[in-house]
Amino acid sequence: MKDIKEAKKEWQENKVDKSLARFPERKEKFTSVSGLEVERLSTPLDISDLDYNEDLGFPGMYPYTRGVQPTMYRGRLWTMRMYAGFATAEESNKRYKYLVEQGSTGLSVAFDLPTQIGYDSDHALSQGEVGKVGVAIDSLKDMELLFDGIPLDKVSTSMTINAPAAVLLAMYIAVAEKQGVSEDKLRGTIQNDILKEYIARGTYIFPTEPSMRLITNIFEYCSKNVPKWNTISISGYHIREAGSTAAQEVGFTLADGIAYVDAAIEAGLDVDSFAPRLSFFFNAHNDLFEEVAKYRAARRLWARIMKDRYKAKNPKSMMLKFHTQTGGSTLTAQQSENNIVRVAIQTLAAVLGGTQSLHTNSKDEAMALPSENSVRTALRTQQVVAHESGVTNTVDPLAGSYFVEAKTDEIEKLAMEYIEKIDELGGAPKAIDKGYIQKEIMDAAYNYQKAVESGEEVVVGVNKFQAEEEAPKGLLKVDPKVGEMQMKKIDQLKEERNNEEVKTKLEALRKACETEENVMPYIIEAVKEYATLGEICGVMREVFGEYEQAVML
Repeated sequence: MKDIKEAKKEWQENKVDKSLARFPERKEKFTSVSGLEVERLSTPLDISDLDYNEDLGFPGMYPYTRGVQPTMYRGRLWTMRMYAGFATAEESNKRYKYLVEQGSTGLSVAFDLPTQIGYDSDHALSQGEVGKVGVAIDSLKDMELLFDGIPLDKVSTSMTINAPAAVLLAMYIAVAEKQGVSEDKLRGTIQNDILKEYIARGTYIFPTEPSMRLITNIFEYCSKNVPKWNTISISGYHIREAGSTAAQEVGFTLADGIAYVDAAIEAGLDVDSFAPRLSFFFNAHNDLFEEVAKYRAARRLWARIMKDRYKAKNPKSMMLKFHTQTGGSTLTAQQSENNIVRVAIQTLAAVLGGTQSLHTNSKDEAMALPSENSVRTALRTQQVVAHESGVTNTVDPLAGSYFVEAKTDEIEKLAMEYIEKIDELGGAPKAIDKGYIQKEIMDAAYNYQKAVESGEEVVVGVNKFQAEEEAPKGLLKVDPKVGEMQMKKIDQLKEERNNEEVKTKLEALRKACETEENVMPYIIEAVKEYATLGEICGVMREVFGEYEQAVML
């Protein structure tokens, strides 16, 4: 190392200083998208403390820095999971069938805002929002239509739903039963991550304590009945979309993961009975190397947390398996074709970082729900990277890069500092109630926005390289009559179903909510009688109350 240190000093004096005198660098200080300083050159000096076996190891082995599978994409490519859902269940069903025909290997369901906060389409607060940002699901009848002709034992389904996750999972289980598919055959993921809703997204219903109870009820039920289902997707994606840095995304997400593990253990579950089915969900931002380092740091840190803090014995409990979505907040309405390039870079970052599944955003998502053509281009981006780029031919190809390894160490260290601070505050739920995590993200978002407005951070087509453009054409628009159609469906449903049975099942659910019983079986029974989402969530609202966001000064 001494020789390298001396050689670097000589290079600096004889080459760099002379070059700078003639050609100054473009910036006085170079930083990543997250604001971390980027050195001019990385050398072995930056990773002198790196222990290969302890810090990197081999793919499929602790600490999983280099990936959770021994052969990664040489054996099986990541799941190309396209996120879709709009208007009615019938319309979304057509899009799902189209995506499967185009080569998508997994479905990812987007729900509209009323569904996300547990209201039926005929609720007063639902007006103007039905079917807008996702599909409207009011009852099992809608879920049956959503998956009509799609065999649930053949596809992996991800559902982006949180506060009413138990209800939507119950509907999915009931649809599978009607198709003749048993629970133990179902594969997929339910987001079910309420803590990040309080932190960054806002589609919460109940206070933190009953929300955590619902989550652990799902853990327990699925560990016994739906063993192939990932019971939670602990999400850093929305934390990053709210403006966090890469290190905050890792730190706050893993702190949420710790809170879920603690809650499950407190509920009497053995760590190795549920931890193997935990999954994570990260953002893919524009800074290629920082993003790759972020994923590697998250894997290593989670492995160490599960081994050292929780004494997990099952290797699968220590594996951080994650889905990635390209960064929606990075897309621009200006020069929307540039978004295809951004998504390609982000796709590379996710793949080089070892993701297990990936959704690529479409170029027009900054303006509207994506059209069929733009969705196809987004899917083709993944397929080109998978089959033409060569990056899938070897495992963790950036390992050993002085820069990437140093950046991996840096992000892990910063993320751990956030976790330790949250531990001091009493864990993620208490840190959220005190507004600590929200304030940290707000500060990071403010700093980034200042850098964009000053021109220090360039966004092509927005604050530099602008161009005159015509108004966009061919954007997908949701018919405002969707809300009226859904209301008619609900009226018809209530006329046709056995309302006495619905009342009985809802009352049984109410009593279960008032005890410490697992509520999942009661929700499933209510769903099968065609109780609506709003009716089921209404019962739980009455028992559990509603969450009020902390005011941050």
